[in-house]
Amino acid sequence: MHRSLRNAFATVLVTGALTTAAAPAAVAAEQAPSAAGVQAEIRNPKTVKVADYNQARNALINAGSRTAAKSHPAHGTKDVPISHGTSLLAEARDEFRTADRSLPAGQKKSDMSIPHYNAVHSAARTMGIDRW
Repeated sequence: MHRSLRNAFATVLVTGALTTAAAPAAVAAEQAPSAAGVQAEIRNPKTVKVADYNQARNALINAGSRTAAKSHPAHGTKDVPISHGTSLLAEARDEFRTADRSLPAGQKKSDMSIPHYNAVHSAARTMGIDRW
């Protein structure tokens, strides 16, 4: 009788200790969403306001993007498809990466010069685009 009572008590203690040790980690995991989870929730809009598109295009032109300069400003409508904005950003990004290829690594961020990186990301924020 004493042995089974002692074994049951030991089982309860060990289970309680394991639960207590694991609880803070589980609570922390529940409270802090992962970066991947946060990114998955953010979506690009379906359209971009013409004024925002044109402002982003001008920012890229001012940063030196020839592809943005060759693109036409949006007009005659209140919105443009998101694909116009993502293409504008991707083309400028690729152009800047090619132009900045020979810079030292300390002067680059995401394979672009820091001013080019800032211009592309500023244009993306202006249009409300997070993936391009």
